[in-house]
Amino acid sequence: MAKQVVYSATGKRKQSIARVRLFPGEGKIMVNSRDFKEYFKRESLITVIMEPFRLTNTENAYDVIADLSGGGISGQAGALRHSISKALLEINEEYRPILKREGFLTRDSRVKERKKYGLKKARKRPQFSKR
Repeated sequence: MAKQVVYSATGKRKQSIARVRLFPGEGKIMVNSRDFKEYFKRESLITVIMEPFRLTNTENAYDVIADLSGGGISGQAGALRHSISKALLEINEEYRPILKREGFLTRDSRVKERKKYGLKKARKRPQFSKR
């Protein structure tokens, strides 16, 4: 029996981490043992996830098994897109200029700002009272 080729990558966004395994198939995407359309109910998030496949014309060429942890669904979708892009790069290095131009290979470094003492949140101050 021939050994199946598996490409793996890790993507991050906010507090979310996505570990992805890509292998030749017919375009099925499983997230935490569920179908990704069931996991991500918002159409905008599904579009975000499918973007790397659409740009590289590999929509129904690879199956994806993803393990997501941490953060909310928006951050998880971004992490999944990042990891899929990195895995596609492992498959074919010629995808680099396409994915790089769209910014899919760059880890989005925006994270929640820490709370400061004397304040209610990172920047929100208590109401000022003159008297």
